[in-house]
Amino acid sequence: MKLFSREQIYEADQQTIKKQDITSTELMDRAGSQIFNWMHLRLQGAQVPIHVFCGIGNNGGDGLVLTQHLISHGYHVTTYIVNYSHKRSKDFLINYDKVKSMTKTWPVVLEDNEAFPEINQEDIIVDAVFGIGLNRPVPDWVKDLFIHFRKTKAFTLSIDVPSGLFLDQPVKDEDAVVWAGYTLSFASPKLVFFLPETAKYTAQWEVLDIGLDQEYLMSTKTEADLIGKHEVLPLYMPRDKFSHKGTFGHTLIIGGSYGKIGAVILSSRAALSAGSGLVSAYVPKCGYIPLQSSFPEAMVLTDRDENEITEISFDLKPTVIGMGMGLGTSPNTLDAFEAFLKNNKTPLVIDADAINLLSKNKALLKLLPIHSVLTPHPKELERLIGTWSDDFEKLEKVKSFSKKYHAVVVIKGANTITVFQEKIYINTTGNPGLATAGSGDVLTGIITGLIAQSYSALAAAIFGVYLHGKAADITIEDYGYQSLTATHVIEYMGKAYLDLFEQPQQLPQEEPKEDN
Repeated sequence: MKLFSREQIYEADQQTIKKQDITSTELMDRAGSQIFNWMHLRLQGAQVPIHVFCGIGNNGGDGLVLTQHLISHGYHVTTYIVNYSHKRSKDFLINYDKVKSMTKTWPVVLEDNEAFPEINQEDIIVDAVFGIGLNRPVPDWVKDLFIHFRKTKAFTLSIDVPSGLFLDQPVKDEDAVVWAGYTLSFASPKLVFFLPETAKYTAQWEVLDIGLDQEYLMSTKTEADLIGKHEVLPLYMPRDKFSHKGTFGHTLIIGGSYGKIGAVILSSRAALSAGSGLVSAYVPKCGYIPLQSSFPEAMVLTDRDENEITEISFDLKPTVIGMGMGLGTSPNTLDAFEAFLKNNKTPLVIDADAINLLSKNKALLKLLPIHSVLTPHPKELERLIGTWSDDFEKLEKVKSFSKKYHAVVVIKGANTITVFQEKIYINTTGNPGLATAGSGDVLTGIITGLIAQSYSALAAAIFGVYLHGKAADITIEDYGYQSLTATHVIEYMGKAYLDLFEQPQQLPQEEPKEDN
């Protein structure tokens, strides 16, 4: 799913108005009507007090269209105009007059230094104050109104985006943003719904189709895409009946040190479960028996040193190499890593201590093969690219890094983001159960195993992140968040693959009743 920018949404509006020969007021009617349909389906006429807070721009106009429908369907609704400016949009004024003509109780105009309305916890707040057009700080008294919303603990529904939330800037004052229980977003969800610092401002979201021009939406390229099952299915490569283990590549996992051989075992097992035809592991001597005894499917090569990797030398020709898990960052290991990079031409997936070694000696970054995949967690990423002031700066720094080194960067987190050049891909699978030891090692193994099967580096990263999260989502149905382990994710990889082809269950339909 594409995530459109503010400018692209404005352009989509204009293209729709032009191509469909409608007015901007008619497009606003569509938006407000869809919001009402969503609410009406769930409320079914329930007489819960609804408080609609409208700004004086087009977002407020959407709220006024909603008000008209709520009034005409007999809902208990009170409408407020948040009068933060003397300017009014044309479509706001048109719908303001329509509301006034429908009821003797005109919308309540809220001004600075006026008391805010009483709202009970059982009521509903509809936030239609700012929308995506906000381009200046929120006035102090409007911020106080938003604080009032939170104090009431009433369910808050935001239209398009929680008011006070910029689409392309960090939040400087969290009290100046509406904390929405649900956001109904037009055309697409917004990037800020998925970034660590701004996702908290909407607990849930849903996209409403308001009939924007499909040709424009389909043909327009976006900076960000949201990745779900629909997006990864075209990436899947089915297997031929006459294929064999050599068809699906040979993965080599390099890592481990004394006490950290488990990380290599997890990555190796994950690579095989992802579909790699062959898997070998290169470890210090202390890892030989653990690997051979716990993972018989793997072939094992060892360093001469007992406790750490001091030389990386092997006589096989792997399809892809995943490295870094449990590796350590000793001077001997750094020397071995540098010597390996100088001679290596094999595609790489780089994780954990291999990233830390690159951060210690950034000159080594120039030795990476193009389209190497790096999978840092937040602290590893910080060591690699430096600190950032907010999520937007972080993304810009990662994009610059990706362009400079022609690398794919997987930013691990609640909504793991894959970055390549100027494009970002936001994953939708996964859950808090993945906050457990070894889950990152498993992800590295999955991505490496996919590259072994001839997936491109970018496709393997996007698909691997999705499968990793989906396996975890299926796992929690049996184990819950707290008891999920990295091993469970490997064991449920098969179900994650099968889920790609499962159709969503249809709710049973009620048979139509005959009129008496």
